[in-house]
Amino acid sequence: MSTESSLINNALRGNGDAFGELVRLHQDRLFTAMVHVVGCPAEAEDVVQETFIRAYRKLDRFRGQANFYTWLYRIAFNRFVDRRRTQRPTRSLDAEMHQLEQRATSEEQSPSRPLELQEQNLRVRQALAKLSESDRAILILREFEECDYTTIAEMLGLKVGTVRSRLHRARGHLLEELKSLDLRTGSDN
Repeated sequence: MSTESSLINNALRGNGDAFGELVRLHQDRLFTAMVHVVGCPAEAEDVVQETFIRAYRKLDRFRGQANFYTWLYRIAFNRFVDRRRTQRPTRSLDAEMHQLEQRATSEEQSPSRPLELQEQNLRVRQALAKLSESDRAILILREFEECDYTTIAEMLGLKVGTVRSRLHRARGHLLEELKSLDLRTGSDN
């Protein structure tokens, strides 16, 4: 039995420390994925916290047919969609800029390279923000999370063929948004 399975079984028996360990195993990856989906670190943090509360309450419904992270991601994504229906989204530009600056810095790059990467990352984030929630989710799972088609299908409750076609369509929409941003900013990239 894997460590994760053992932790799940112990958590089902009422061991809070076991569930705490499950949280520690998955919280960073889930938070990163939700930041990409939600677009705001503060809102992503709320979604992740609500996800773990809901997962704790519904742990007995986890059947082990999918990976535990897949199950958590689906709860998180559904929670995000529910929140979107009931409240206006919030965005923190300062937090986004800080995150982009951290990614763009590197000692081995030319002095202008961090700024170029920062601008490129900002354009991609702006284009992603303009996509539908379903397009954004499928792109993030494939391109940022590097999930395979089967895992994405499980997470989003779709067939693998549907994942492939939606991913193709979402990439096209992203490309259109990037071209539109380039035209508005006069960029030649």
